[in-house]
Amino acid sequence: MTRKYTAKDITVLEGLEPVRKRPGMYIGGVDRSGLHHLLWEILDNAVDEAINGHCDEITVTLHEDGTTVTVTDNGRGIPVDEHPKYKRPALELILTTLHAGGKFENQNYYHSGGLHGVGASVVTALSSRLIARVKRDGYHWEQEFSRGVPKSKLQQRGPARGTGTSITFTPDPDIFPNPKFDPAWIRERLEARSFLHRGLKLVFEDRSAGTREVFQHDRGIAEYVEKLLQQSGAETLGEPIYLERRDGLIVECALGWTTATTERVQSYVNGVPTPAGGTHETGFKAGLSKAVRNYLTVQNLTPKGISIASEDTREGLIAVLSIYLQHPQFQGQTKDRLNNPEVTAPIDNFVRTSLENYLLQNPSQARAIAQRVILAARARLASRAAAETVQRKTSVSHRLNLPGKLADCSSTDPRVSELFIVEGDSAGGSAKQARDREFQAILPLRGKVLNAEQASATKLFSNKELNDIISALGCGVGKDFDPDKLRYHKVCLLMDADSDGHHICTLLLTFLYRQLPELIRRGHAYIAQPPLYKIELGKEIHWAYNDEEKDRILAKANGRPAVVQRFKGLGEMNPATLKETTLDPRKRVLLRVEVVDEERTDQTIQTLLGRDVEPRFRFIMERARQVDDIDV
Repeated sequence: MTRKYTAKDITVLEGLEPVRKRPGMYIGGVDRSGLHHLLWEILDNAVDEAINGHCDEITVTLHEDGTTVTVTDNGRGIPVDEHPKYKRPALELILTTLHAGGKFENQNYYHSGGLHGVGASVVTALSSRLIARVKRDGYHWEQEFSRGVPKSKLQQRGPARGTGTSITFTPDPDIFPNPKFDPAWIRERLEARSFLHRGLKLVFEDRSAGTREVFQHDRGIAEYVEKLLQQSGAETLGEPIYLERRDGLIVECALGWTTATTERVQSYVNGVPTPAGGTHETGFKAGLSKAVRNYLTVQNLTPKGISIASEDTREGLIAVLSIYLQHPQFQGQTKDRLNNPEVTAPIDNFVRTSLENYLLQNPSQARAIAQRVILAARARLASRAAAETVQRKTSVSHRLNLPGKLADCSSTDPRVSELFIVEGDSAGGSAKQARDREFQAILPLRGKVLNAEQASATKLFSNKELNDIISALGCGVGKDFDPDKLRYHKVCLLMDADSDGHHICTLLLTFLYRQLPELIRRGHAYIAQPPLYKIELGKEIHWAYNDEEKDRILAKANGRPAVVQRFKGLGEMNPATLKETTLDPRKRVLLRVEVVDEERTDQTIQTLLGRDVEPRFRFIMERARQVDDIDV
């Protein structure tokens, strides 16, 4: 019998209840990124005061518990007087009502990063406790909230000098599985903001570590790009270039070219990072490409038979683009992308004319950049030719041309098919016996694969192990990636649980990130988690995936004799054990690979796997004291 669907089945979520029911709609998720988004929302509000000339110092304090944070600014202070229509203090209204704020009419904020009026109220809704303290009108004011509901009335706490706002909040552990903030991530965001807003003093107090840092940069993003160029570890082609436009649309950009093969463009709108780019970044890239290609044409530098693509002009580029708009249109509450179509053309024109003039006025640096671009074009053509050769030799249109070591699955439906890339023939043999042949395919690899961060394109595409992966996936690489041809929607890296296995996994992840980034972005890349220990406590069998888990299990033995077996590799596991612990969908642990912060990911890969050993040496020396034991 079909149940009748009537009006009483309709649920109306009132107040901030929708935020608590569907937090992902407002902060993107309840993972590490969503947690920190709460802090960015409060920080954005403080920075908006600075952008509009009302604040010159902001302090972020991470408290001892690591889950509570305070943002304090010396701006005007959130209004505390009663709203004439709603008969509630403005402070309470802003912190408990969606789409309430002073940024819709542009009378109080000419430029602002928080325009949707939901940021502060979302933080209130998703915090187990939030205390707002305001200094204005000659008094201290305070009000406390919990999970979106006021816990006290707005109270006057006595006289005060100056003005400002302080928000202290603790994310709700019922919403966030891990509510601890990452001090390194906070530090990076504050340092980046100090570059974007010249003269603004940003202080980070990490009470959990007992440290205090001050960030203030009077030269702005010009200084920022110098830092990024130095961090890249690659040789820089001349001095960083700084371009600025202040009439109407405010545009600042600083850029420089290096000998690295990667491209890094960081863009911001009203001080808010836009990692997914948008119309402003489109205009910047178009203008840059036109300026460089025009210079090559005017100077007659382009070799015969070589066509310069837009991507060639940006290889090795490190750039920071910052614009200020009166009416920015962001894509979604997380503000990852700018959608204003009217900014593309003026930014394109500004960058093209300004950069072309710079190149003409600095012939020595311009020649070095031109040669760098021509080298990139030659490498691109050579890479494409090598890839086409591989595709011709290993066409995936016929199953007979798949890698010989691949034990394919019966299913031809990519949505249910899984590919396990396994370390070594021995482990591959066990995995082939343990798998479910219906939907699980096994591809064994021999030894450590090439380092994709250092090897040339020709060397990469002539490597048999990597070619086998490309052939098995069937979707092509780089610009030729076609998601519709991907043969498996779960691509799982299955390595030993020791340091060697972690190293091979890192090398494969680097290859995927550099040559098949869409595989990761579309959520198809996974890391399988085989156990490192088998622990027998009487008749009970436990699996430990690291030393910490082993110690926790042994601590609960309660005097029972324990038999501990450490697996030296997957090849030591019998097929039944491998199936039970690692391959069976009902019991296994798969970690999906996600790129939360592309800037940090690029920097980490360059540091740990790049050609320049100096950043790697510094990384090791700075952290040597933190390591208790090294598995060699």
